[in-house]
Amino acid sequence: MKFDEGLAGNNGQDANFVRKAFASIAGRYVLTNHVLSLGIDVLWRRKTAAIVANLQPKLILDLATGSGDLAAEIQSRCPSAQVLGADFSPPMLLEAKKRGLSDLIVADAMNLPIVDNVADVVTVAFGLRNMSSWAEALREMSRVLKPGGSLLVLDFSLPKTPLLRKAHLFYLRQVMPKIAGILTGERLAYEYLCGSIEKFPAGEDMCQLMRDNGFQEARSQTLSLGIASLYIAKKAS
Repeated sequence: MKFDEGLAGNNGQDANFVRKAFASIAGRYVLTNHVLSLGIDVLWRRKTAAIVANLQPKLILDLATGSGDLAAEIQSRCPSAQVLGADFSPPMLLEAKKRGLSDLIVADAMNLPIVDNVADVVTVAFGLRNMSSWAEALREMSRVLKPGGSLLVLDFSLPKTPLLRKAHLFYLRQVMPKIAGILTGERLAYEYLCGSIEKFPAGEDMCQLMRDNGFQEARSQTLSLGIASLYIAKKAS
């Protein structure tokens, strides 16, 4: 499959391509992420988990949990809460189990085997971008959240400052896939992942997408000069 075939337009990605891509890099995913971000991704997850802890939730659903990095951080900060991790890639969930996570399910975030109005918080880190329909995924997240429950979406974005944006795009297009290819042997998967960042809505565009699909009070926080962003919203009561 060619790189461009993995991109399904301006509203989501090809699910089969994404599943194969993550299965191929599962064993080296965490190490590669830390190398490519110089460890900054750890700080982003800590910030997200701290916000979740302040909400004092009883049930947190971490979607596209992947290798379980965010779920594990949340669990360490919310020891009395249930943290349920869901991902459609069994190889990635095997990596999550290595982090001591046991409350895991194989599930597609587009069609969750979870009843309505049950979660206090839903989180998704670097996962919404890879779903086949961002709008449908948000509506599914809204469905499983309790009225007034919180959604936190952590993902990559692009700096607004022209010089930083240009430099970051060069890194995404030319540098990151080469380094990741050396570390994982799967350069194609990272060409897809890097390309998807450019297509993903950011800032107010993402906040509006949330408002249009079951959420209110949506706001964004830029992280590390804009190379990542954290979006926080509440389900409409």
